[in-house]
Amino acid sequence: MATVSDTAPMLGQSRRSGSKTIHPASLESPSPAAAASPYREVKHFKKWFSWLIPTFVVANIVMFVISMYVNNCPKNSLSCVARFLGRVVDRHQGWRLITCMWLHGGLFHLLANMLSLIVIGIRLEQEFGFVRVGLLYLISGLGGSVLSALFIQSNISVGASGALFGLLGGMLAELIVNWTIYANKLAALSTLVIIIAINLAVGILPHVDNFAHIGGFLSGFLLGFVFLIRPHFGWVNRRYGPAGHPSQSSGAKFKTYQYVLWVLSLILLIVGFTVGMVLLLRGVDLNDHCSWCHYLSCVPTSRWSCNTEPISCQAVSIGNEYTLTCSNNGRNSTYSLFNPSQSQIQGLCAELCR
Repeated sequence: MATVSDTAPMLGQSRRSGSKTIHPASLESPSPAAAASPYREVKHFKKWFSWLIPTFVVANIVMFVISMYVNNCPKNSLSCVARFLGRVVDRHQGWRLITCMWLHGGLFHLLANMLSLIVIGIRLEQEFGFVRVGLLYLISGLGGSVLSALFIQSNISVGASGALFGLLGGMLAELIVNWTIYANKLAALSTLVIIIAINLAVGILPHVDNFAHIGGFLSGFLLGFVFLIRPHFGWVNRRYGPAGHPSQSSGAKFKTYQYVLWVLSLILLIVGFTVGMVLLLRGVDLNDHCSWCHYLSCVPTSRWSCNTEPISCQAVSIGNEYTLTCSNNGRNSTYSLFNPSQSQIQGLCAELCR
């Protein structure tokens, strides 16, 4: 989720068992040499076919095409990468906390987020199933929207990055809660932390809604302790596991610390979402209570400004010709519009004053 534009988390390699992952469905019957190795066959599991994440990708693409068509980019936007596509937005409706995660601000924004969703999401769905990963994605996206709305109230923010950061947060929580089943623990942890840190650091650039990233990540991190306590579909009891390694069914289903993390995380989630929604419905601007928090989303430098001053434009219409002049920077442009809505004019003004 981003203001005007967005950045998406990228994850290029598997994290489980170090640099290489042996998937139970990718191996055939062991050769004699393999049988003589210190690894033993535990049980055969059928690989889970991922369908939910591809469905999410298709849904995002469909919504993008529809929104671009309805908003008619060539006539109503200053810049269009693909002139047969367009833009979106309005405000003050609560349901937009959910719908914003299915909208994107441009073609490259969409491609970056969908590539990240495929790389991260399919892996998680195969490991934990569509129910848990689907809930993790949707609730994390909502968490990102809530935090974003509490800090950014004068700009438009759309995108799936809050939900994507939720998946990354869930992966980190899963690594912690399932620490004992990792082979190269420190390597897996350091790799994941570096990936998360880099993507959050990119969020301090202008026109990137890092509050959505942070909200999605924190929500996903807590949800990871609730939903991702143990992988299923054979990821714990692998077809090939170290000799003498106990199977999951040989003892208690969950350990004490996993129950403790589950309870604490669930409490923090309920409290966090309740407080956030109450503040949001009351119209609270958290910037009034945190003078430095705006630096979490944008750090001004000599190369760019983080000015979030409300924009305004003067409009002069002659027939279907509308001339807008930005009051902030003096730029002006003329558009051919037929009975435009106030939100449409406001969107054009936002681009003109950018």
